[in-house]
Amino acid sequence: MDKLCCFKCLGANSSYSSGKGRSHENQIKYGFSLVKGQANHPMEDYHVAKFIQIEEHELGLFAIFDGHSGDKVPAYLQKQLFANILKEAEFWTDPRRSISKAYEKTDEAILSNSSNLGRGGSTAVTAILINGQRLWVANVGDSRAVLSRGGQAIQMTIDHEPNTERGIIENKGGFVSNMPGDVPRVNGQLAVSRAFGDKSLKLHLRSDPDIQDTNIDSTTEILILASDGLWKVMENQEAVGIARRIRDPQKAARQLIAEALKRESTDDISCVVVRFRG
Repeated sequence: MDKLCCFKCLGANSSYSSGKGRSHENQIKYGFSLVKGQANHPMEDYHVAKFIQIEEHELGLFAIFDGHSGDKVPAYLQKQLFANILKEAEFWTDPRRSISKAYEKTDEAILSNSSNLGRGGSTAVTAILINGQRLWVANVGDSRAVLSRGGQAIQMTIDHEPNTERGIIENKGGFVSNMPGDVPRVNGQLAVSRAFGDKSLKLHLRSDPDIQDTNIDSTTEILILASDGLWKVMENQEAVGIARRIRDPQKAARQLIAEALKRESTDDISCVVVRFRG
């Protein structure tokens, strides 16, 4: 992700990965695919896609973490964020509050451990599917979740961009500038207005998530989670159209990435597709 206007010093992650799976109880299928972009640094996108069983509950856990200035923060989120959410005592009675609190605590842990995690940061979009019936989606930054219901694309997240949250940034003593380049950036550096990490910008940067929830019913078809490497070159409805035509969600995720590359996306691209029907 080219979120920071600076040269990136990075760790390691695979340049390409793909896979799939399914739930045991509800026969919901998922697939994922990730591909490294053209920038001269290692892959900075990480993902989660799995079903787990907690007592009588089946949970689907899906996420995209799109890092910048290194891969340490997204790698940490991949290991810790869902664990922190599920540790909240109120998760089963108040998922919204638990997700919000866990995002906050996770960001605090990242900032307090900056000597090991570096100065970088990450966006995040997470989806928790409870017993195949209730979906909770949260995000910070511009990685996005889009739901297909009756063939219509429904964006479940809010893109956190500096221009749209300029007032909040300025009230915190920061500024938004298009210099250098032509992309609005917090303090001329970061191209999103919310993110995990980014200790040097934290006074002017939010990490609280927007959270949406919905019931899964007979009209719910597809959930797509993807980093901005996809959404920069593709509209929500276009992505839904591609994913709905391909029954295998792994193949759908790979096709979405192939189409983004065809449209000359140069960023790291990661995509998770969840198919609820068929």
